[in-house]
Amino acid sequence: MGVRLMVVDDHRLLAEALASALKLRGHRVLAATAPTAGAADLVISRAPEVCLLGTATPAEPGMFDPVVKIKRERPQVAVLVLGPVPSPRGIAAAFAAGASGYVRHDERIEGVERAIVKARAGEAAVAPQLLQGAFSELLNPAAQPDDEGRRLLQLLTPREVEVLVRVADGEDTRLIAAGMGIAPSTARTHVQRVLMKLGVGSRLEAAALAARTGLLDRAGPVFRTTPPETGTGPES
Repeated sequence: MGVRLMVVDDHRLLAEALASALKLRGHRVLAATAPTAGAADLVISRAPEVCLLGTATPAEPGMFDPVVKIKRERPQVAVLVLGPVPSPRGIAAAFAAGASGYVRHDERIEGVERAIVKARAGEAAVAPQLLQGAFSELLNPAAQPDDEGRRLLQLLTPREVEVLVRVADGEDTRLIAAGMGIAPSTARTHVQRVLMKLGVGSRLEAAALAARTGLLDRAGPVFRTTPPETGTGPES
């Protein structure tokens, strides 16, 4: 039997892709919306059985305030946090706010579905490996943890960073070309280079990787200082 769901994420492409995948598996997705600022009010008004709430920074103070508000107004709604590889602090903060579980951005759809079913049944929905990783980090904290987002960002040129931001916003080749003032063929080349450098095979994978590692949050300063591209004429 399908579950009545809502998908809320800052990145529209991820939200819509996940919503579509869940609809194909027989679930009723009430809404897939990008901004999380009004997520709590929307969830409260629609009252789904389960809400998937995306976050790029699970350890940031106040990140789970929407969860607190949802559980206060609609305690029957199970909230699953959808985020990057979490720190122990991130997992603790999510559950302290009232979340029913935590699902990684790069989880397979089968894993997401299992978490949804468990959450609806009132069970804690967290993959065992996440808990093991959290305990391991607590017991053996890394002195200098690897910053994957920063490392990946260093692989990209400013132009490629802008392309990645636009891909994550759901823009197709035509919109990317128009927004950057370049030819569609040049836009396609930029996209292919981004996929190659990130080691992924599709735009959706690139967007998911960027969200999971926090690359998009780091891309802001680079994106704002991107110089205009010259010498590119219209595609023949």
